[in-house]
Order: sequence, then structure tokens, then C-alpha cells
Amino acid sequence: ALSAMRIGWDAGNGAAGPIVNALTARLPGYHVLLHTSVDGHFPNHHPDPTVESNLTDLRAAVAEQCLDFGVAFDGDGDRIGAVDAKGRVIWGDQLLGIYAQDLLREQPGSMVIGDVKASSTLFERIAELGGQPLMWKTGHSPLKSKMKETGAPLAGEMSGHMFFADRYFGFDDALYAAVRLIAATIRIGTALTALRDAMPERVATPELRFQVDEVRKFAAVDEVLGHLLADGVPVNQIDGVRVETPDGWWLLRASNTQDVLVVRAESKSDEGLASLLVEVDRRLAAVGLMRGPQATH
Repeated sequence: ALSAMRIGWDAGNGAAGPIVNALTARLPGYHVLLHTSVDGHFPNHHPDPTVESNLTDLRAAVAEQCLDFGVAFDGDGDRIGAVDAKGRVIWGDQLLGIYAQDLLREQPGSMVIGDVKASSTLFERIAELGGQPLMWKTGHSPLKSKMKETGAPLAGEMSGHMFFADRYFGFDDALYAAVRLIAATIRIGTALTALRDAMPERVATPELRFQVDEVRKFAAVDEVLGHLLADGVPVNQIDGVRVETPDGWWLLRASNTQDVLVVRAESKSDEGLASLLVEVDRRLAAVGLMRGPQATH
């Protein structure tokens, strides 16, 4: 029951803070609030819930106060992050899988849209639950457009943007997503930590971002695509290149907003992940590029 829930909330001194205060005052249960005063200097940590180091305070609160889980928000309250009772980060694609599990109990056969950076286990899970998985371009604008076009009731991306057209307006409201996460665990009848325990283990890179000249970034991806096609490699071209291999999958795409290329890879093993990154580096070298230091912008 909601009254028995123990939840941590970290607003990161962003715009969500006053709303978190008002919302939790009306929600049954026990709530621990962190950094809800608005302060654009962000004195505690940067409000990006997809960066693990920004979740240190929330993790500590969850552990110290024996909370069921904790949620965190970005600066303008449209992206959500979460940690379970064991302190594990529940990443965007994992959150979307939980939302899908809840939704598909009531609306079997619905389409659920994930972005091209999401784990293959997400799309497998949506299908297993009786939904229609659709992989689409990264970015809140492409996802919202695709939702409208397809009538999908749910979409989300790795960055923590979650879109509910089911009982809501179809845009990315992280406060609403937090309440839906609480509701999902109650309706499914399983604690968030147990839902995370049941997920298949994968080894994945974080988002590897390295600087490439703005004029070169899209051309570089096209050149890598050309080489892959010439070698007869099946390529998903929804957004950059995504290649499935026996070891797992890897993605190379140009950032929509910055002068960086983005690489992500996922495997069932450390060895598999290492071999995927060797393949990525080989493909980059063939077009005269190398994976440089992590871009900080």
C-alpha cells in the first residue's frame, strides 16, 4: 500500500524542488526530501540523474533510512533517475521496462517506444510482455512525434525523459513519472529492488562521447555505414548505426546538439564488451578517427 512506502526524493536544487515539497506533502507514505531549495549554483551536485556520481546523496539516504527506493530529477524536472534499496541505479531503459510491465497489464498489445541507445533486453521484454516494441531516434522531439504518429501510450529514453500518453498528456514530466513508478510497483505487487533483481544482467559502456568537428560528425557516421554495408553487415540505421553481433550490440551516432560522436555498446560479458569496442575502434580507424577522451560538454 502507498501508506507503507518509503521514498527518497532528490531535486538537486533544480526547478522540481518546490513541486516535490508540495507533492510529497499530499502523498501518503514516508518521504525523505533532499536539496529541494532552488539554487542555480547547484551547491550539492549537478542535477543530472543519469550521472552516477550525482546520485551519491540519494543512495546514502536510501541506505541510512531503509527506503524502498529513491528518485532524482534534472534541473528543469523533465528527466528522472532512480536507485533501488540496494543502491543500484535503475537506468532509463530499465525504468521504461517497468512502466511497460505496468501498462501492458491493462493495455495488452500496446506499442512502447524506446530510443536507439536502449538495451536490447528492453525491446525483448516489451515483446515478452505482449507489447509492440519500437526502437526510434534519440531525442525528446523525435520520440514525441513518433508517439503522436503511432498512438503509442508510452515512450522513454536512456536520458530519463519518460512520456506517458496513458492517463496523461504525452510529454516528459519527471514528477509524474516518479508517481507512476511508485504506482507501478504497487500495481505489479513487486518492490522496485525485486524488479531490478529479475532483469537480465548485461555489461554496458556508459555513453562514450568524443569530440569531432561539427562539419565532420555526420559524414563520419555515413562513412562507417558505407564500410559496414560494403562488408555485408546488417545495420540498423534508425539513428546513426547500430550493429547486433553474437557478442551483443554497438552504436555509433552523431549528437544532435553538440560537436561529438556518441558510442555505446552492450554485451553479456566483459570479454564480449571488450571485443565490441575493438570492433568500434577498428571501424573508426578505417575512416581516420579514433575514440578520444570523454567530451565534458
